[in-house]
Amino acid sequence: MSTYTAVTVPTQFVEANGIRFAYRRWGKRSGLPLVFNQHFTGNLDNWDPAVLDGLAKEREVILFNNAGVASSTGEVPTTFPGMAKNAEAFIGGLGLTKVDLLGFSIGGMVAQQITLDRPDLIRNLILVGTAPRNHDAGNGQGHITPETAAIFGATYNPPENLWLKVFFTDSEKSHAAGRAFLKRYLSRTENRDTPISDKVAPAQIAAIGEWGSHTGERFGYLKNIQQPTLVVNGNHDVIVYTVNSLYLIQNMPNAKLILYPDANHGSWYEHHEDFVFETNRFLDESDSIATVTSSAAAD
Repeated sequence: MSTYTAVTVPTQFVEANGIRFAYRRWGKRSGLPLVFNQHFTGNLDNWDPAVLDGLAKEREVILFNNAGVASSTGEVPTTFPGMAKNAEAFIGGLGLTKVDLLGFSIGGMVAQQITLDRPDLIRNLILVGTAPRNHDAGNGQGHITPETAAIFGATYNPPENLWLKVFFTDSEKSHAAGRAFLKRYLSRTENRDTPISDKVAPAQIAAIGEWGSHTGERFGYLKNIQQPTLVVNGNHDVIVYTVNSLYLIQNMPNAKLILYPDANHGSWYEHHEDFVFETNRFLDESDSIATVTSSAAAD
């Protein structure tokens, strides 16, 4: 088992599809690794170490910057299918033929597309604070909620207080959880990732617009995602409205939902201990089935 943590694990690089991908990989090397797909304008540092290290006690975790984001080279595609193709190349570049996949926010949209493109590659899917194509964004422009536009359009001092508004509600309890999250988020003081360029946000915004205006039967494609899926959200997500999680589980044949109370977009960071417990249990179910199947085949 790796002795690294989210704070100490080094950044590595792998070449695939003409792109030099930055990634971090650590944890217990048993079973399949869990590959993470990041949120809007996030880089390798924009994850919660409490979640990462909690999961890494039971399995390998792999974080990466997709093409054009922070320390990875290349250009950011303007569609999630384009981002998915790059993510698939990254996973292949590591020599992996089967993984569990997690996507947070727009990363969950990319993760859905990866699963559709390469169902053979994905065993289990975890979708956090995300939405299907043709999602509900209220009356916001470009399929982005009005609250998202207002929150990202404001200024914050210090700048990281942005994430208090993005991830947590205005309740005293949630804000306290948010302040604790910020301490964890800033705990990596050495070898932090490269900041994103000014080209990242416009491309990701364009991808959200394309995802939200997709043609065809609304949510019809979700029936093709057959993998066991865990959908997680807060009961008051104003960034990606909570109702979108219901759309996912109502149309995916093998999905279940966890909704956290008094929680916004960062529900899994606010309730990180419970999230780690539930996610490990969800993934362990498949590990147990695989072990039993392998034992039976050996007999």
